[in-house]
Amino acid sequence: MISIDMFAVTSIAILVTMTLALVRAMFGPTVFDRVLALNTFGTKTVLLICVVDFMTGRDDFLDLALLYSLMNFIGMVALLRFAEYGSFSDEGVSP
Repeated sequence: MISIDMFAVTSIAILVTMTLALVRAMFGPTVFDRVLALNTFGTKTVLLICVVDFMTGRDDFLDLALLYSLMNFIGMVALLRFAEYGSFSDEGVSP
């Protein structure tokens, strides 16, 4: 019973930080602040998925957490590349 309460409190804390990250993503003064907030939101989502996995005792969610973290990383790299070069292609990028 205590462990379920601890997981519930942890989930609520993660949800609060996710909300704060979304607020930062909406009102961040620069693009990079917003990108960092979105990356934080993605990381907190992975943590929340892991906590739910431990709460429910299902191991399926860990695979989803790994997949989501990979998608978050690739998305952030693509977004930062687009912010830096203005395009996703290699054309016009000098080596």
